[in-house]
Amino acid sequence: MTTAADGEDMGMQPAMTDTDIRKSFHQQLDDIKHDIVRMAAIVTEAVPQGTAVLLDGDLHGAQELIEADDLLDTLALDTEERCYQLLALQQPMASDLRSIVTALRMVSEIERSGDLVVNIAKGARRIYGTTFPPRMRGLITQMGEESAKLFRIAIDAYVEHDDGKAAALPDLDDRLDALHKDYIQEIFETHGREELEIRAGVQLALIGRYYERIGDHAVNIGERVRYMVTGWLPEHTGAAREAARRQTDPPHIEPAD
Repeated sequence: MTTAADGEDMGMQPAMTDTDIRKSFHQQLDDIKHDIVRMAAIVTEAVPQGTAVLLDGDLHGAQELIEADDLLDTLALDTEERCYQLLALQQPMASDLRSIVTALRMVSEIERSGDLVVNIAKGARRIYGTTFPPRMRGLITQMGEESAKLFRIAIDAYVEHDDGKAAALPDLDDRLDALHKDYIQEIFETHGREELEIRAGVQLALIGRYYERIGDHAVNIGERVRYMVTGWLPEHTGAAREAARRQTDPPHIEPAD
């Protein structure tokens, strides 16, 4: 007969208890959260680097930013795969399920934001040698600062499980939207004074859109944080409006033939 001691000698490991399984599950969740924060930090640091590359005409720096995106892509794929494994193997419920679903959506938002920084770097290469008027330089600098700030706030809300901070992001994004509008107007006015070629103007307009989209991704992250913390989603508001309309609007009856 095999005793417990014999089992230990044969290298057999005791079966994991439910408590052990839950501890392992939450450790994996913490690891995923850590890597999401790491990914977000890469993007947050890359935004001002992209702005500097653009304004300084730094071709070498632009290439470094483009190549550095490979690390972000690798982290995104690995984190996404681990999320799917937890969903499949652990079958989480309630808040744990929301945490994993939020992580999956955030990986996508962060990775796309990194791609937008790459697009800024590629745009900088296309308009190498372009001279920026002072006001345009100032607007580009401000858009870079605002988009990076929005991203930092979104990730802080995620780390702190702060529903209030996440809910404030759409209003904060209005500042970036206003800057973007002024920036596009400045492009038209600069071109009108024949101080900017049309090719460079088109590229600069696209670059402005990239900054604006980074802010949009930060707002999307905030919405996912709110879902993780409270279960709220923007779609719920639309569904509530539709339900109210159905209660107040009379049913449509087709006339008889």
